[in-house]
Amino acid sequence: MNFQFTEILTAFMVLFAVIDIIGNIPIIIDLRKKAGHIQSEKASLIALFIMILFLFLGQSLLTLIGIDVNSFAVAGAFILFFIALEMILGITLYKDDGGSATITATVFPLAFPLIAGPGSLTTLLSLRAEFAIENIIVAVLLNILVLYIVLKTSSKIERLIGPTGIQIIRKVFGVILLAIAIKLFTQNIKELFI
Repeated sequence: MNFQFTEILTAFMVLFAVIDIIGNIPIIIDLRKKAGHIQSEKASLIALFIMILFLFLGQSLLTLIGIDVNSFAVAGAFILFFIALEMILGITLYKDDGGSATITATVFPLAFPLIAGPGSLTTLLSLRAEFAIENIIVAVLLNILVLYIVLKTSSKIERLIGPTGIQIIRKVFGVILLAIAIKLFTQNIKELFI
């Protein structure tokens, strides 16, 4: 085992910035209102499972089904783009397609693609090229722990900020999420045409 604090810290900070769990608080609150309840443990475990699985099998899996990382990132950019539009314009594009709304919201779009989305998954592939795998795993676990705490306390955070504060944060982070979606799209779309 080659645990290095600097590698863990760097990988943690990079993933923390990409996952942007603090920025996703308005989305989490909004999903909780739509679904009635979000299963924090389930969302955290599903996101953890997807991220660890992708860390080990991501490149091979995408190659096996004939999808390159850039196409995967472009597809994710579209999903993030539509979520951002919902936040900014106050409209509902995401409709529950039957089944339990709680389970649906917990898995999609919360666990995937908001947390374990194209941004974080492609970041994992990049980190794997630079850092020891055990350090990346520790960084992922720490991020999931932060995510779990935020999910568990989202109703308290909502009460603390208040409805007006939530609306302001929602619009601001909607624009930020839109910018991330456009950046993810533009960075990867040009790679598809080279």
